[in-house]
Amino acid sequence: MAMDRHDREKEMAAVLLSSLYADVIDPEQVSKGFSKLLDSADDLALDIPDAVDVLALFVARAVVDDILPPAFLTKTSKSLPEDSKGVEVIQKAEKSYLSAPLHAEIIERRWGGSTHVTVEEVKKKISDLLHEYVESGDKAEACRCIRDLKVRFFHHEVVKRALILAMERRSAEPLILALLKEAAEEGLITSSQISKGFGRLADTVDDLSLDIINAKDMFESLILKATTDGWLIPASVRSIPSQLDGLTEQDNARLFKERAITIIQEYFLSDDIFEVVRSLEDLAAPDFNAIFVKKLITLAMDRKNREKEMASALLSALYTEVFPVEDIVNGFVLLLEAAEDLALDIPDAANELALFLARAVIDDILAPLNLEEINSQLKPGSIGSEIVRMARSLLAARLAGERILRCWGGGTGWAVEDAKDKINKLLEEFETGGGIGEACQCIRDLNMPFFHHEVVKKALVMAMEKKNDRLLNLLQECSSEGLITINQMVKGFTRIADSLDDLALDIPNVRDKFASYVQQAKANGWLVSSFTFGTISDPTVSNGDMSS
Repeated sequence: MAMDRHDREKEMAAVLLSSLYADVIDPEQVSKGFSKLLDSADDLALDIPDAVDVLALFVARAVVDDILPPAFLTKTSKSLPEDSKGVEVIQKAEKSYLSAPLHAEIIERRWGGSTHVTVEEVKKKISDLLHEYVESGDKAEACRCIRDLKVRFFHHEVVKRALILAMERRSAEPLILALLKEAAEEGLITSSQISKGFGRLADTVDDLSLDIINAKDMFESLILKATTDGWLIPASVRSIPSQLDGLTEQDNARLFKERAITIIQEYFLSDDIFEVVRSLEDLAAPDFNAIFVKKLITLAMDRKNREKEMASALLSALYTEVFPVEDIVNGFVLLLEAAEDLALDIPDAANELALFLARAVIDDILAPLNLEEINSQLKPGSIGSEIVRMARSLLAARLAGERILRCWGGGTGWAVEDAKDKINKLLEEFETGGGIGEACQCIRDLNMPFFHHEVVKKALVMAMEKKNDRLLNLLQECSSEGLITINQMVKGFTRIADSLDDLALDIPNVRDKFASYVQQAKANGWLVSSFTFGTISDPTVSNGDMSS
């Protein structure tokens, strides 16, 4: 609708997308929406003469606003016919807009329109609050003013203007860095907005050099100080040339630990799973995932049951979508290797760790075989090895699942067991004749896209138990809508494949039934063709290329 209107509406549409991104609209849905626009570019060109140019600018603006990754252009271009308008749009976005010098500033201002005044007013408020802060030194008041702006998606401008002020007034640098660190640690300004602010300044640092002597050196110094203080991660500012390349692996690990602690502490205050996922994606440091697992549980152990429950819930959320099982296994190995030291500060450390380990098994994060894998990496007779034995005892007890799930009393409002109950209920209602639209809405209302593999698993089991293939129609609809991602679909099928031996005790011919479901899902396009599972005991799964 905005494409065929004035610049004012185009700017409003771009600002609205930026504000809805992640908090309201899932990033994957944004990418899917732009893909559909590019698919229909030929049709749009029939009604809107300059459709290619306008759509190219929307795509470029989405990249600049960090709501589309640059890789989206290359990936989508390969899926479009070579002579299509969609390919022309992508080429124009890349060559005419994104490759231009100072492209970020130019693209942001292209549609100034009548919303430009509003943006300028916000920028003026930001400048005023920063100057007032430098005069007063009152961080609490400055943070309150930033919060009162109510433009979370525009906090990168706060970062950018604060850094420029620090470069212009060298005496203000300590105060500016202290404010940005405080805002980052409070979670007031997210790590993605901080990185974006540094990135915006990197685009204009050449121009700043005309007015500020040694602007580049000063900017690199600010990056180094922010990184050393732990509120800016080198990996999150890849586009900025600096002296950070000299950091050792040990330095990066230390910086990651500091940032991980901040992310976890913010999570314990906000209970915002999605912000944790975004922050970890911004860090882009998968080699340190095991360290994050260790830090999460260590920090939770010395807190109340609420935080322990939140830690278990977060692990379940991060599993598969962010952390592979190997990282979680390695995280527990690090924990158990440090169990003796933890016991010096936390008297009940052994029991707490055993509960976390057992809970991970109950939540389907770890398989019982993973306990063997963990134990094999520990010294025989060590405290860590004893904790693994304690976890096994907990799991072998009568009604173990229920007891372990409620060992910390729940408390996050969307604990794993509650989600499983809701999934069971919505599937049962659909299986008995409920509407497919209502079922999809219930899945959406769970607000747990990282746990959709559980929907897939339970739907497949219920379909086999009750011989009702209508449940497969629900999964197909969820896939078509983009409600359940291909990764989550593969994970759900994989979990069934891993548990076929157990299912065979209750469901006759379970392997044949599952094989037919796999074939049907592949034929209808909602399971990757490379998915396979074993035909003998102890099935093996090869997920292949999940992007296919």
